[in-house]
Amino acid sequence: MANKVNSKVKLHVKKGDTVKVLAGDDKGKSGKVLRMLPSTNRAVVEGLNLVTKHYKPSAQNTSGRIEKIEAPIHLSNLMVVVGGTATRVGRKINEAGKLQRFAKTTGEFIK
Repeated sequence: MANKVNSKVKLHVKKGDTVKVLAGDDKGKSGKVLRMLPSTNRAVVEGLNLVTKHYKPSAQNTSGRIEKIEAPIHLSNLMVVVGGTATRVGRKINEAGKLQRFAKTTGEFIK
């Protein structure tokens, strides 16, 4: 039986966040999250984790091509950047009574 993935799971990273990479070839670099892949707990970060993709020749492009594209990075290797520093993320109730993410280092709400 296949595992069902809950699409309502809350993650510490969201699309549009600035994140810092904690592990891998791009360790220490930061970038903006372009796309989230919650089913695999991964995110695509702008300009990071570049891989080489080879395209075969086709009718439109007779010579083929080689491109560098961003590959997904596991969420455990990403940390949200707030105010220029990487921080852990927590959740607490805001003034409007909604659960919202906040930076553990400063205590301020994220977005």
